[in-house]
Amino acid sequence: MDSRLDIQALPIAPSLLGESPLWHPREQRLYWCDIPDRRLNCFDPESGRHQQWSFGTEVACCAPLDQGGLLLALRDGLWRFDPAEGTRTCVSVAPYNGAIERYNDGKADPQGRFWVGTIYEPRDAARAALYRWAGGHLGRAAGDVTVSNGLAWSPDTRTLYWADTPAHVIYACDFDAEGGALSNRRVFARFSPRDPDQPIESYGGRPDGAAVDVEGCYWVAMFEGARILRFAPGGELLQTIPLPVRCPTMPCFGGPDLRTLYITTAREKRPAPELAEMPLSGCVLHLRVDVPGLPANFARSS
Repeated sequence: MDSRLDIQALPIAPSLLGESPLWHPREQRLYWCDIPDRRLNCFDPESGRHQQWSFGTEVACCAPLDQGGLLLALRDGLWRFDPAEGTRTCVSVAPYNGAIERYNDGKADPQGRFWVGTIYEPRDAARAALYRWAGGHLGRAAGDVTVSNGLAWSPDTRTLYWADTPAHVIYACDFDAEGGALSNRRVFARFSPRDPDQPIESYGGRPDGAAVDVEGCYWVAMFEGARILRFAPGGELLQTIPLPVRCPTMPCFGGPDLRTLYITTAREKRPAPELAEMPLSGCVLHLRVDVPGLPANFARSS
């Protein structure tokens, strides 16, 4: 624990690769995915109850559905999932070659469209893409990235943020809320890659998942950088939050006042000395912050 920031971990076993934390606005519970373990998790802070559901392939991200249940992005497609019954129905087959590509980061926009990017697993070319699911149809919205991450919208919905993790870059795009079109893609923030001989302790990390607060500031997890960064809407770095883990993956705002910052983290394939030094790796961290976040948007069921 960092006593100055009072960073704590949920009292449950760590994930291999925790991702896509979601504070459900109606249920007041936290969901997150463990991608390689193929599990969806749910934690109720009020009761302390922890639930898990297992799947036959990787589950990358989730969003609440307006008519109840969750929308899940698995390697093989998009699924409507009922946590109460444990049942699921496929709503869209994956549009890519599942042997080398899978879904990764995804969220619903304020109009109920579900946006989900992919990861091109060979990572030797920018062949991943960003897709938009709306009205029961899936369409390609953007491309030319290797690992799609960092999705978030500004409070006025005029800007969509999107990151390419291996490229060490976060983009901002003009967003047409009515039609869902993207334009004017530009660099919002760029980071230095790690040099081959650079000690990991001096490496700042690369942008992974993100969230936006009510002031329009962008909070991003820096994978291998052991920190969360908060950027102003204009791109100025406002705050750095050091973390007791090397690999944070994504923040989200939760709690009744949306002032609890939850952060998923990873421990998969990390060196043993690092895990011994940072035993909270893989845990869901949480801390209180001054500025509330934006609530999660609901995806439209059809």
